Amino acid sequence: MNQKPRDVKDVMELLKKYDVRFVRLWFTDILGQLKSFAIHVEELETAFKEGMGFDGSSIKGFARIDESDMIAIPDPTTFALLPWRPKEKAVARFFCDIYEPDGTPYKGDPRYALKRALEKMKKMGFTNFYLGPELEFFYFKSDKAPEILDEGGYFDYPMDAAEDLRRDTILALEEMGIKVEYSHHEVAFSQHEIDLRYTDALEMADIVMTYRVTVKEIARKYGVYATFMPKPIFGVNGSGMHTHQSLFIGDKNAFFDPKDPYHLSDIAKWYTAGLLKHIKEITLVLNQWINSYKRLVPGYEAPVYICWARRNRSALIRVPMYKPGKEKATRIELRSPDPACNPYLAFAAMLHAGLKGIEEKYPLPEPVERDVYHMSVEERAKLGIEELPGSLWEAIEYAEKSELLKEALGDHIFEQLLISKKVEWDDYRIRVTEYEIEKYLPIL
Repeated sequence: MNQKPRDVKDVMELLKKYDVRFVRLWFTDILGQLKSFAIHVEELETAFKEGMGFDGSSIKGFARIDESDMIAIPDPTTFALLPWRPKEKAVARFFCDIYEPDGTPYKGDPRYALKRALEKMKKMGFTNFYLGPELEFFYFKSDKAPEILDEGGYFDYPMDAAEDLRRDTILALEEMGIKVEYSHHEVAFSQHEIDLRYTDALEMADIVMTYRVTVKEIARKYGVYATFMPKPIFGVNGSGMHTHQSLFIGDKNAFFDPKDPYHLSDIAKWYTAGLLKHIKEITLVLNQWINSYKRLVPGYEAPVYICWARRNRSALIRVPMYKPGKEKATRIELRSPDPACNPYLAFAAMLHAGLKGIEEKYPLPEPVERDVYHMSVEERAKLGIEELPGSLWEAIEYAEKSELLKEALGDHIFEQLLISKKVEWDDYRIRVTEYEIEKYLPIL
């Protein structure tokens, strides 16, 4: 099943065609955790017209208990059958937009935050924000401990224990109309990657949510556990979500310039400069967990230093090499996000940072084609290369002062996210860890 409906009429025909009996309505909280409830198919027409009510006070970062009523209205263009559910009396899913009871969009809805960012983009003359994220993840024997399935490495084949897992995951994604470019074993033991074909930002955020669920559901069928935790194993590479991005005007790639040595237009350079300038402020939504900062350390292929390059994979932003005749593929690749982020907020923050660079025509520094990890502190300082926040607390401090991030998320999400992250940091900070017991108890 890969038909994409255009409207409610198309949906109703597909429901009959595939004998759909149950419908799951999906949306996300501010942390990007998927929320879902089911309705009988006979209730769907009402859901399209009036929405389905629920208690927003029970959703992370949504409403207070005295303003808790929320309405979920399914987006008909997001119809898909859930391939891991039975074919007979099938189950379909829709992503929902969240509204206040008076019919106004709910400002705490992450999908709405991304929609607002895209409206800003369109007012500046662009028609599309295309994204192609590369999500890495691990397969473990259970969710109790990071016990690996194989000792394979990058592109390894004989030692790849998850070939069938990836195959079935890709087939499930294709059944849902999601295009996959390729898949492979990643660098770390039991680490894998399935790369998505680029598409428009809102659709891609929905796809990322669907991808994470699908990977986990297929893993569960095989009796194993899939995790998008950024750094589950000490001493090996963590999981990133390198995000390829470009702006289009109609069918023209606004990032391409045939006369430029890098084949980058002024728009692409200003956009890249915007990301570099504002990256510290938006890191909280690109890397939102305590564990995210265990990945962002030198030596494990994760970007730490704020610079750009073409060939240098130690840089924060990489510009893939141009291939003649492939003007539409001109793009930049931001390498710091991890796959446990909220994609709606992450994409909105990236877009706002890039658009700010275009608005203000930020100058782009020279590329850094040397391995930044092997530079001395003095060499990096001379080149003006700064570092990403080194902990969740540092990221909170940068975010708290950011007018750009506040605009990108909206006041409600901005404030609620900061509250949630400060609670998470305090909970972590007061804990006595196994490391402390092993290191300090015998000597202090």
